[in-house]
Amino acid sequence: MHERLTAEYGERPLVPRREPMHELISTILSQRTNWRDEDAAYQELRTLGDWDAISQAPTEAVAHAIRRSNYPEQKAPRIQATLRAICEKRGGYDLDFLAELPVKEALTWLTDLPGVGVKTASLVLLFNYARPVFPVDTHVHRINTRVGSIPKMGEQAAHRALLALLPPAPPLLYQFHVNLLSHGQQVCQWSHPTCEKCVLRERCDAYAVYGNKVPSFQK
Repeated sequence: MHERLTAEYGERPLVPRREPMHELISTILSQRTNWRDEDAAYQELRTLGDWDAISQAPTEAVAHAIRRSNYPEQKAPRIQATLRAICEKRGGYDLDFLAELPVKEALTWLTDLPGVGVKTASLVLLFNYARPVFPVDTHVHRINTRVGSIPKMGEQAAHRALLALLPPAPPLLYQFHVNLLSHGQQVCQWSHPTCEKCVLRERCDAYAVYGNKVPSFQK
């Protein structure tokens, strides 16, 4: 799968796209939200001030700032609680200590934060610190379930299952993740996958059963 997706979408070098706190907060904002609205929500959030100012602002003001993100009324208190927890634990917002922690400890530290799940923690560790973890978002989960790399399971369990199948090589893990993301957005979509265009169809369990009429992922 990795080789076929790389041939289709190209090689993606593992270079941090944004600083760690930006990655962390934007990933929280990205849940059930497209990247344009995520970015717009983040940019307006930062108009409230630095991280201290955002953590102490009225929650209604934070929710209004991130209104382009879906479920802002739920995400606003989570973001504020996360910021407060980081500051209380570290005395600031520098996350670079995560580069030196054992991977399991780094994952635990991040997932102990309010509103931070294993996907968000894995993205920060892989994207910013090149740690050998594999983030499983909705696209990664859907494609691997359809293809048959893993049996049907929740996204959290899929992190462990897929990582066990992959080499602990951060550049490969990153490239496989972002290419799966592109494939999920462009071809193996939730409702109407365009299987006739799919470079994975020859080894896909769902295609073997349904051909070009693979049903929505919910079905």
